[in-house]
Amino acid sequence: MNLTAVIAIYRFEMARTFRTLLQSVVSPVLSTSLYFVVFGAAIGSRIDEVEGVSYGAFIVPGLIMLSVLVQSVSNASFGIYFPKFIGTIYELLSAPASFLEITAGYVLAAATKSLMIGLIILATAFFFVDLRIEHPVWMLLFLVLTCLSFSLFGFIIGIWAQSFEQLQLVPLLVVTPLVFLGGSFYSISMLPPVWQTITLFNPVLYLVSGFRWSFYGMSDVALGWSLLAILGFTGACIAVIAWIFRTGYRIRQ
Repeated sequence: MNLTAVIAIYRFEMARTFRTLLQSVVSPVLSTSLYFVVFGAAIGSRIDEVEGVSYGAFIVPGLIMLSVLVQSVSNASFGIYFPKFIGTIYELLSAPASFLEITAGYVLAAATKSLMIGLIILATAFFFVDLRIEHPVWMLLFLVLTCLSFSLFGFIIGIWAQSFEQLQLVPLLVVTPLVFLGGSFYSISMLPPVWQTITLFNPVLYLVSGFRWSFYGMSDVALGWSLLAILGFTGACIAVIAWIFRTGYRIRQ
């Protein structure tokens, strides 16, 4: 493993983040704070509790997942797309670095940014609601795995995209709707039986459910299924990236 290459890419990407701190960190945190105000105060005043937890506290894991998923995909996809756009990716490909090292540098940087945002939002939540974390180790594990897996997914999107419009297509039209429909702001037990069954096919449900379990010890699906879903998704993303670098799909054209 060429750690020098990994560290160089990682430091470059993190430096870009700190140069645009307002856009990269402050903006998503402020946006999520508005969700706390709107959903926690306005809607929360009409819904007392969900399975014994105040509604304002109940939506915290879902809001963190929403920000982390979108930011992981966006950061990783832009990180690899921009070298393609300006043509410097050929210098990267000619460097003494394997696809594993290139991927690790970009994905770890994107995951670090998303993890920072997730932790900041978690700290912010304590100012709005009475929050408790029953399983902090599991909470951190789910958060890290989610950041890594969706950063890998974003890396794939960045290679696939051929324009800035395509770059934003998946986060806006796929990831965000799946999060909203994946039990982020409600328990699927509140849905009619037919919609409960349909929701089980939403992969984001398993992430949100496992993450919420780490806070309150309750979930819509078994913890084992949540872990299996995120590990399976991570493995699938790694396999796709390996295929991309082996075939040169959209990076050597």
